[in-house]
Amino acid sequence: MTFVGDLKKVIAAAALAMALAGGGCAGNKIDTSALNPDPPTKMFADADSMMSKGNFDDAAKRFEAVDREHPYSPEARKSIVMAAYAYYRAGKSPEAIASAERYLALHPGTKEAPLAHHIIAMSYFDDLKTANRDQTAAKKALEQFKILKTRFPDSEYARDADNKMRICLDNLAAQEMEVGRYYLDKHNYVAAINRFKTVVKDYQTTAHVEEALARLVEAYMALGVVSEAQNAAAILGHNYPDSRWYKDSYALLQSGGVGPQLDTGSWLSKAWNSVPKFGLGSNG
Repeated sequence: MTFVGDLKKVIAAAALAMALAGGGCAGNKIDTSALNPDPPTKMFADADSMMSKGNFDDAAKRFEAVDREHPYSPEARKSIVMAAYAYYRAGKSPEAIASAERYLALHPGTKEAPLAHHIIAMSYFDDLKTANRDQTAAKKALEQFKILKTRFPDSEYARDADNKMRICLDNLAAQEMEVGRYYLDKHNYVAAINRFKTVVKDYQTTAHVEEALARLVEAYMALGVVSEAQNAAAILGHNYPDSRWYKDSYALLQSGGVGPQLDTGSWLSKAWNSVPKFGLGSNG
């Protein structure tokens, strides 16, 4: 009786174990697709098809899967930058930047590198803020556009960079002017001068430089540094003789009994002459 009873217990235990195992498999099926992914060519083609249909978020994830499942395939490298582009088209700038930066860290000198820089630049460019807000995006976009112009001058993305660089420079100059005018209104003339100097030195090719020179005249006259005011007005008048800012500056000097007078040895004259008066200045 003891042997038979023990045998029944063993059989019952085995049956229970098989039932539990069967139930576990039914409830937690193994994802065979993860163990046997599609070939990289098919995965890449599927992602590309999603892109053409406007399913950018799904396309990005599919491109990432190519790199994840087939990291040594010919398609893997391009999939990283294509994932970045898909994320950019999906309006997901942080993900686009992260993917593009990963691509550049792994493959900096490849033919897709200009596209990666372009994606980063455009992701920041699309996030440009008004002059009274933080300009980090403008600075980072400008940096990437400069890389495109310097390292990949013959790429299609470099040819498109000039106008966007001007916009970035204009944003940065506008912020300096905004802060400079604030200090000027508060009679903090030294702080104001430092801001206007930055515009003249670093953003000379922007439309803000005329006002910056005129504001320098105003701030220097307020401090009693007449020679610097005269020099700023002379540069303004020589380069923008029909500017309303020059007319205002000239009138201000006249009210103090002086007129514009160039000083070729001043910091302003040296800064002005150091930047080419065509294209984009190298100091921008």
